[in-house]
Formats: sequence, structure tokens, C-alpha cells
Amino acid sequence: MRRKIGIPLILILFLLPNLSCGEKDMPEAQPNEIEVYQTVESDIPIFKEFVGQVYGYKDIAIRARVEGFLEGIHFREGSRVKQNALLYTLESQPFEADMAAKMSKVAEARTMLAKAQSDLARIRPLAEQKAVSQSDLDTAVAMYEAAVASVEAAEANLRASKIQLGYTKIYSPIDGIIGKTEAKVGDFVGRSPNPIILNVVSRIDTVLVEFFITEQQYLQIARFTGTRLSETTKRSDAARLELKLADGSTYDHQGKIDFIDRGIDPSTGAILVQASFSNPDELLRTGQFARVKVQVHALENGIKIPQRCISEMQGRFSVFIVNEENVVESREVEAGPKTGDFQVIMSGLEAGEKVVFEGLQWIGPGMTVIPVVKEVEPVTEDRQQ
Repeated sequence: MRRKIGIPLILILFLLPNLSCGEKDMPEAQPNEIEVYQTVESDIPIFKEFVGQVYGYKDIAIRARVEGFLEGIHFREGSRVKQNALLYTLESQPFEADMAAKMSKVAEARTMLAKAQSDLARIRPLAEQKAVSQSDLDTAVAMYEAAVASVEAAEANLRASKIQLGYTKIYSPIDGIIGKTEAKVGDFVGRSPNPIILNVVSRIDTVLVEFFITEQQYLQIARFTGTRLSETTKRSDAARLELKLADGSTYDHQGKIDFIDRGIDPSTGAILVQASFSNPDELLRTGQFARVKVQVHALENGIKIPQRCISEMQGRFSVFIVNEENVVESREVEAGPKTGDFQVIMSGLEAGEKVVFEGLQWIGPGMTVIPVVKEVEPVTEDRQQ
């Protein structure tokens, strides 16, 4: 029995040195390369977005100023029209008949004036010679003055009739684009409930965008610009306005604030702001909804990092950084507003630190890595779409 037990022990003792030598020959694991973003300080503009609606620089409603049946439409819907171009014609016969009647009244009044003037010219010398009484002269003078007033009234009625006749032709008040007609040939217009607004002509080489801001936002913008909002366009540090369209693209031209309402609506706590944007290509049309980006602050020597570097859990934000010994650390940060595909970091990071950009799923605190600095080009929201 002792002999059988001794042989396995000898084999184990013989193999132990070989096993220990094999472990010494195994190569040590090398740290993995990992992409990092190196933070830098820069001045960062901070924007807020507001939903606004686009209006024409001028949106002129076309109305029928007299009642009547629509006889003609002299434009193509949706086309460009010139100022004083003929748009609509209404039936004119009733107004022509009225003008003819007024002309006859003028002729009658002038005839009466001629007779009164003749009577006065005959009676005045006789009155001076005491051939007629003073009362006859006074009557002749009164008749003459009444005839003059009758002529003036008749001529005024004739002018009014001509104006009414002129209203049967409706012209464009401005250069612009005309919309869809709200009345067809044969419709009776000029009285409710029939269409009163026949059309709208809009000038859109410049457009207006109206939006509402809260009282708190108003104070923030006003303090940033250091002046009244209505005067920001006169300052070099004025609030910058950008327009984001429905497809996510950013409009090519920047805008300016040109109107702010006189007060805040106490029922909503908001105030109306109007901005204007140049629209030379007429890309913007009335009625569009767009988001207005307004610069409300400028963060000096701020730090921003790509949003993909940040982890969030229960409202707390953290990042992984690689320290000077190339060891990964977890750092809690205070996240600020977003700017494009970056996020402003209000506290928790300093310039020059290396923030882990890739591999957040498999790294952890205490790991040794080889950081590779990655140049991250800001991706605009247009490209993200």
C-alpha cells in the first residue's frame, strides 16, 4: 500500500516545476486603446427656441366695397401681381344708372342757379333805384344762394356716385403674391354671409415671424443684450435670431427683433415678439410654423462635450475621464443647455481633461487604457436629420 501511494506523489512533484515555468512564460495583458475627447475652453452662445408663425411683410385683404354680382376675375391664383393690376370686376349697370341720375340733378341745379343769378342781376339795379322793395331783393339773394348750394350738393352726390362706380373694379394695392379666390364669377359679394374678403395679396420679400416668450425669458434676453429688445438691432452684441424650418433645416438668413408688445398678458404670462427675416428667394410663405432660435446668453470660457460622452441615471449626469496615469475615473458633472450635438458642462470638468468618447459600455473605473484623442467635428442638426 505504501508503494502505490508514493508513485503519484513523485509524479506530482516532478510536474510542479514545469507548471510554474509555464505561468512565467505567459505574456501580460496590454491596455486597450480608447478614443477620448479633450476638452477646451471657448465662448459658447446659448440659445432658446420658440415656436413662431410666419406672416407676410404686408398681408392685404381684398374686399368688395360695394354690393353686387361678381362679373370677372382677372388673375391666376397663386401668381404674382403688380400694384394697381385689375383683380376683380363687379356688375356696374346699377352704379352707372345712379351716376346718370346724379348728372341730371347737377344739370337741373345749374339751370336753377342760372335763373336765380339772372333774377338777382335784374332786381339788384331796380332795388338801388327804389323801383322794387328791399324784400324783393332779399328774396332774390336768398334764391341765388340756395341755387349755389344746390349745385354744390348735386356735384358732391355725383362725385360719390363716381366713387361707387369705381369700386366695381378692384385693383391690387401692392406688389405681391395673390392667393386662392374666395368668390367665383356670379357670386353676390359685399354683404354677409356671402364672402366679404375676396382674396389676400402678400408681400413676402421680407417676412415677419411672431412668437411668444415668458416673462422670465424676456428678462433673461433683455439683461443679456443690456438694452430694450426693440433696440437690439442697433447693437453689435444684439441677440442673434435663427429660424429652424419644419424639415429641421436652418434658414440661411438671420433675423432681427423689430417689435415687442407693450406689455405682458396677465392671463398667460407671455409677451408677443415680432422678428423680421429677409426672404429674397421667397422660400418662406405666410402661415408656416417655424422655431425661432434666440441667443439669450454667452458663456465665457465654457466647456462643452459631445452628448454621447454623457451618461444619465435618475437625473444625475456623469462621464468617464482618463487621468494622467491613463486610469479611467468616473466624474459627476452638471449638464447645461444643449448646443447642436454638444452639451454644455456647467461644472465638473476643466479644460484639457480627456473624456471617454467610445466604449462606454465595457469600460469602468480603475481600468488602465491608452487614450487616443479624437477630433470631433460638430454635427449640425441639418445633418442629423
